[in-house]
Amino acid sequence: MKAKILILLTLVCLTMQAQKHEVRAVWLTTIGGIDWPRNHTAAAQKRELTTMLDQLQRVGINTVLVQTRVRASTIYPSAMEPFDICLTGTHGRSPGYDPLQFIVDECHRRGMECHAWMVTIPIGKTSEARFKEFKRRHPELVKTIGQEGFMNPDVPGTGDYLARICAEVTQHYDIDGIHLDYIRYPETWAKPKGRGTRNEERGRRENITSIVRKIHQAVKQQKPWVKLSCSPIGKSGDLTRYRSGGWNAYQAVFQDAQGWLRDGLMDQLYPMMYFRGNNFYPFALDWQERSYGRTIVSGLGIYFLSPREKDWPLQDITREMHFLRDNSIGHCYFRAKFLTDNTKGLYTFARDFDREPALIPPMTWAWNRAPEAPTRLDVRRTSTTDNISWSGARDFSKAPYLLYNIYASTTPEVDTNEPRNLIATRLMATQLRVPHTHGQTLYYAVTALDRYGNESSALLSDKQATRVRAVKPLKPQDTGIPPFYYLMNKKERKKRGLL
Repeated sequence: MKAKILILLTLVCLTMQAQKHEVRAVWLTTIGGIDWPRNHTAAAQKRELTTMLDQLQRVGINTVLVQTRVRASTIYPSAMEPFDICLTGTHGRSPGYDPLQFIVDECHRRGMECHAWMVTIPIGKTSEARFKEFKRRHPELVKTIGQEGFMNPDVPGTGDYLARICAEVTQHYDIDGIHLDYIRYPETWAKPKGRGTRNEERGRRENITSIVRKIHQAVKQQKPWVKLSCSPIGKSGDLTRYRSGGWNAYQAVFQDAQGWLRDGLMDQLYPMMYFRGNNFYPFALDWQERSYGRTIVSGLGIYFLSPREKDWPLQDITREMHFLRDNSIGHCYFRAKFLTDNTKGLYTFARDFDREPALIPPMTWAWNRAPEAPTRLDVRRTSTTDNISWSGARDFSKAPYLLYNIYASTTPEVDTNEPRNLIATRLMATQLRVPHTHGQTLYYAVTALDRYGNESSALLSDKQATRVRAVKPLKPQDTGIPPFYYLMNKKERKKRGLL
């Protein structure tokens, strides 16, 4: 019995071991304002959004998927579609600022990636103004099923249109990814029957793949470092020992998502794995085993924790998170408010589970030449902070700028393979202030990061300045980049050995 307990504890400890590269994401839903601020004034929205992003940063989120195209409507000034009603309470009304630009900037300021989540096929209820406006402009692309309106995947123009709107976002915003949602046939679409069924099913899969291919080409031609991803149905298909129950990506809604990875059309997948037990674990492994070297990030149905939904116990989600980490699979919460509201203690758990920051896995299949490390690293020590600055890194990709990661340790040989030493990620500035207690000595390393995620070798600080002088209290705006370290409380810093 003691041996079994020891093995169990060992496995738990191994599971809790943080990984340096791991996607920790969240879907920030704007439709109906369910995650988006309900207050319709620009100033209030900005305040609420920055508060939410601070919360997400503190819980280790490094990727925010913000719903950008909602239902034939957007949260940015588009030349193709009107503003969504969630922004002002009125369809088509400008909020007086650019919400997408604001959230991209705020994510980057916190070292987080921002992906534009584009709802593709659904265009709203037939009674809604956004549906009526879209149908008036593009009647040839519309199909209605009951009271719901959709873009018609059978029509080639649907792929052309979606490629143009994804290209519009890619061109005008410094996004890190385009995330496609509902890139499939609606489940209410009439199923093929009788003779020729297999050919028709194959044709439907090719129709969806054609849309994906057009979007991929439109995005990558402009900015090849922008990740393309989608959220397929949580089960790709039937497995040898486990059945999908008829609800899967490949056969039910004609998504060949694993084929998109194989053919290089997707950089990441976020399968919507809102299940438990044997409906989750074997299917998660199936996605990872057929990832073709790309990045798999499992969607977690944390909304089921709510008593208003299925009232799952917290352990159902935490066990899945341990399993995903053990198998090098990222996690993505659906959706933001259930996380920030600390539903059943999830936020509290996640702050410890993702205590150390993590880097996004690099897209080595798109570009694999790492930048050169910075050539200068200067550390000036004061009574309250270490003021770090660096320069000299060289990028070989054609992306517009480099990012920087900072590592810290109490020993001169800073181990950049140890996640606990990573104190700030994806900095756009070339300087940072790290608060400390008087008499503390930290040693630093800095690396350069290109937009594909390739990291340079490290430049280590070889000595610490000893001059001490009075300085003003540290403020996040001093560098323009509030580091992950700065947002830690004293208890968290102590856990990391930095107090």
